[in-house]
Amino acid sequence: MKTNFKTIVLALITLSAFNSCKKDDVGPPNYGNYIVAVSPIASTGVADYLLTAESLEEGSISTRGHGVEQDGTYRYYMTANNKFFSMLYGQGNPGAVTTYEITNGSLNKVSDFQSETVQAFAPVNDDILMMKISRSITNKLTNFYIVNTNSLLITSEGTVNNQIPSGNGELAHFTWIRQFGDKVFAPYMSVKGCCGDAFATAYPDSSWIAVYSYPEMKLEKVIKDDRTSYIGRYFVDGTAVDEKGDLYAFSSSTATSGGKITSTKPSAIVRINKGTTEYDMSFYLNFEELSGGFNVTNWFYIGQGNFIVLMTEKNEKGEYTAGFNFGVVNVYDKTFKKVTGLPNSSEINNVTATNYSSLNGSGHVGLTLKEGTSFVYKIDAATGVATQGLRVEGGTITAISKLN
Repeated sequence: MKTNFKTIVLALITLSAFNSCKKDDVGPPNYGNYIVAVSPIASTGVADYLLTAESLEEGSISTRGHGVEQDGTYRYYMTANNKFFSMLYGQGNPGAVTTYEITNGSLNKVSDFQSETVQAFAPVNDDILMMKISRSITNKLTNFYIVNTNSLLITSEGTVNNQIPSGNGELAHFTWIRQFGDKVFAPYMSVKGCCGDAFATAYPDSSWIAVYSYPEMKLEKVIKDDRTSYIGRYFVDGTAVDEKGDLYAFSSSTATSGGKITSTKPSAIVRINKGTTEYDMSFYLNFEELSGGFNVTNWFYIGQGNFIVLMTEKNEKGEYTAGFNFGVVNVYDKTFKKVTGLPNSSEINNVTATNYSSLNGSGHVGLTLKEGTSFVYKIDAATGVATQGLRVEGGTITAISKLN
């Protein structure tokens, strides 16, 4: 009986050790209020996984045995009203909008509904405004949908005519939307919308912002500036609002015709002051001149007048070219630093389009290198130095966010 007991104990220890190894293979669960979207390594399109993390500055997380799998590829993300929204780009077809909250450091799905594929979306008051944007001169209507972030229901929908803002025979193709005061600002590209070159324009050296009432979405005016080309880029938000309530906007200066860039204006940053609906003509930042020849392809605001900017060099400049060079520009004192401490741009395969900052003068971005490793980096505006932080195993980082 004694021998049998020892045998049983030994068997249990062996089984426990085996199970322990199995658990080690997938690693411990990740808990925390940071949300990291990861696209697993695969040869064909795969769905993202949403992982949680306690910190962005240390440790590691993995998709192996962890994460909440998303429904379908081409997901885009945003936070509003302390909720995380995962939106499927359905490539013309309706797509799912899934909503999450954080409970005890884990994602908790609270809603899942279908919506039309949209090309711009932003928080407005307690809502999310989404726009399915026309790109054809034969269909001049853009559909908009208003989702209430409390009820998580579509509470209103309607259309706006994209040919009315431009007034030049071309279409106003919104690059993004932004709440500014009690209005909705919609920067746009003026595009032909036809003839085999839908995104070409005869007006490459002007920028425009259509101003709409909310929630009626009635066009009130168009703000125009001839100091830059159009604001933002296709599916890229070119605006941000600082702590003072002023709006800043960048232009990449990449308007085209016949497949060639026809903009003659430099990549630049302009401003609209709080409570106004006109460009501040006293503020103009020639970014190419300030940075020594770079142009902005994307940015995000990190507080105290600082933006982390993604940039291309002059020989890389293109309508859809995403920059893998990093800088910090301060719009208050008009200074620029090239970021140090990051891998060389030639080594980078992907940079997150959705990034996180607590608006304290630093921000977090996700980089995936061509050799396969993925890390979150913290970039400090004061020094221009990037510090390697959280390691993400099992795929490409596509977004970083946080809920309380």
